[in-house]
Amino acid sequence: MAKKLYVGNLSYSTTEANLSELFGAFGEVTSVTLITDRMSGRSKGFAFVEMAEQDAAQKAIDQLNGKEVDGRALKVAEARPKEETRGGGRGERRGSRW
Repeated sequence: MAKKLYVGNLSYSTTEANLSELFGAFGEVTSVTLITDRMSGRSKGFAFVEMAEQDAAQKAIDQLNGKEVDGRALKVAEARPKEETRGGGRGERRGSRW
């Protein structure tokens, strides 16, 4: 069963290819998603890596959490499920009639 990992404290120069290679040393990487700013396209300094096997993912957490990569100590942990949002934003008006 696949396992999704959070990877934080990344250097802005780290790429998805770098992460795929780094985590690939521990097992099959099924996807890498580097989170970027919508406006600038620049990395936000964190990513999600999905690995095919739970054992490989745990090895990656054990070996890479705190390891220095591109001058930064990585934070690697199991990704938490995405929280549901209530929406809001444009178009929602409370207490008023349109």
